[in-house]
Amino acid sequence: MKRVLDLLITLIAISILWLPMLLVALLVRLTSPGPVLYFSDRIGADNKVFRMPKFRTMRIDTPAVATHLLENPSQWLTPVGGILRKTSLDELPQLWSILKGDMSIVGPRPALFNQEDLIQLRTERGVHRPRPGLTGWAQINGRDEIPVPIKVDLDAYYLENQSIWFDLKIIGLTAKRVLLREGVTH
Repeated sequence: MKRVLDLLITLIAISILWLPMLLVALLVRLTSPGPVLYFSDRIGADNKVFRMPKFRTMRIDTPAVATHLLENPSQWLTPVGGILRKTSLDELPQLWSILKGDMSIVGPRPALFNQEDLIQLRTERGVHRPRPGLTGWAQINGRDEIPVPIKVDLDAYYLENQSIWFDLKIIGLTAKRVLLREGVTH
């Protein structure tokens, strides 16, 4: 049932968001050299690596590490990168990953391939099993501002309490946070 809902909601979202996605793609292309999309190796279900797309918000010479690990992340942003991140518009290409089956709408956010501490703790707690999500319980309860062990606790709580109603609550809270631009640091 979760997969059917993912597909239904994603198809509806794409039918509504195709024009804004096209405009974002044009903005990225016109304001900085390099590709429109950035693909990062992420950890998916059962710790399998997949390529996750995002609209590119960083310069093409940015080191391949999590943004919060960069010394001065804002120096690496493209002219429209900050706006795309604050509005979460950079995440829209992940709808493709949901259609492909690499991701779900709700689940633990996919770790970067080099976030070994997060991957290890998630594996120990069984959080590595489901498809990662576009949003999740940890995502709306602190995003990158919370320490890895707390993030994994929140992911584990989600798995223990997973239901369609909990997913709908998370989607609603995500929409609220995105509209209010809460929890976005870079």
